[in-house]
Amino acid sequence: MLNLATRDQAVVWHPFTQMQTAPLPTPIVRGAGSVLYGADGREYLDMIASWWVNLHGHANPYIAQRVSEQLSTLEHVIFADFTHQPAVELAERLLAILPAGQAKVFYSDNGSTAVEVALKMAFQYWYNLGQPRQKVIALEGAYHGDTFGAMAVSGRSAFTAPFTPFLFDVEYLPVPVPGQEEAVLQQAQALFTTDVAAFIAEPLVQGAGGMVMYEPAVLDELFRMARQQGSLLIADEVMTGFGRTGRLFASDYLTEKPDLMCLSKGITGGTMAMGVTTCTQPIYEAFLSTEKIKTLFHGHSYTANPLACSAALASMDLTLSDDTRDNIDRICQQHAGFVSRLTAHSGVGNVRQRGTLLAFDLLSEGGTSYFNGIRDRAYAFLLDRGVLMRPLGNVLYLMPPYCTTNEQLQYTYTQIEALLTHLAETRTDR
Repeated sequence: MLNLATRDQAVVWHPFTQMQTAPLPTPIVRGAGSVLYGADGREYLDMIASWWVNLHGHANPYIAQRVSEQLSTLEHVIFADFTHQPAVELAERLLAILPAGQAKVFYSDNGSTAVEVALKMAFQYWYNLGQPRQKVIALEGAYHGDTFGAMAVSGRSAFTAPFTPFLFDVEYLPVPVPGQEEAVLQQAQALFTTDVAAFIAEPLVQGAGGMVMYEPAVLDELFRMARQQGSLLIADEVMTGFGRTGRLFASDYLTEKPDLMCLSKGITGGTMAMGVTTCTQPIYEAFLSTEKIKTLFHGHSYTANPLACSAALASMDLTLSDDTRDNIDRICQQHAGFVSRLTAHSGVGNVRQRGTLLAFDLLSEGGTSYFNGIRDRAYAFLLDRGVLMRPLGNVLYLMPPYCTTNEQLQYTYTQIEALLTHLAETRTDR
């Protein structure tokens, strides 16, 4: 009988994977806490929270119980003209913890669609007011998703190259990393004009773009510039939401609050797909009319799925608990201690941390690039030692579930140091 990996290879097309050259996938049969268990009995520490979605550990019993209870009550109902308790309660509770000004919740399916909805809201807002604006400002190297609108406002890259002719034009600002803030602000003065519909950013941390980090003060200033011209502000917190940056939302570091927010990934604790777009009251009111043409014509079959809403409510219970707050602080402190160890290695550059996110560059020929060949070596080395990390090219990062123990973190740090030693010993450019 063929094993699971071989059966998979015969019928499955995996994301972000060159299927001709990729090794067989690793079959996982169960998860518990921060550990994934392979079909062969091996254990893997999930130090990237399974693409940044898992907050409270795999197969969390509290979330599982809440979803199970909902499953036996109402699994799904059309969300046009109907509603249900989990969706209403989740919206109420989300608005209570989001940065000031958010007033309405629109449900979708994932992070990319949450961004699509925000863009459609922004464009139609101006259309409904009879003052159409069509320009969007984004940051270079951004990643906002893989649907067409989300790709359009993402940085142009190998990810988007085949589709460039089909994407609407966007004006880009360099990321205002430390040391470049003034130059970016000067460039922004010319870009932010009265024809800009929206400015979209991943606040404080650009995820797939290489865990690029910048400071709240400069984003506040960019938001102020955009707002002075009437532009709407979109905060893509798909990755940074729900405690990843040390605060509940990255926007909590800002004085200037966004007009629209995009949420997904950790919102259900990694249990199932859900997307959320929130907006301020003035944006919502621009769609209120006796004219049906001013309706937001957007929806998904599984909009506000009761199971996903129940998972999100359970995850919120855990996220807001004292235990999780303590765990986030503990992980931040553990990472900070590891930073001093990392900086002692000559093969490491640009060590950076924001809350529970820790990233650094593996110095090698080819520089910082998603296609840097060191990626596969680092991935295989760590996976062979039971640590799941998925480098972004030569950028290695940690984003563990909040239940990860100090012992698990220290084991991971030790394996990273072993990787650095191995890379130094096997360098071919010396």
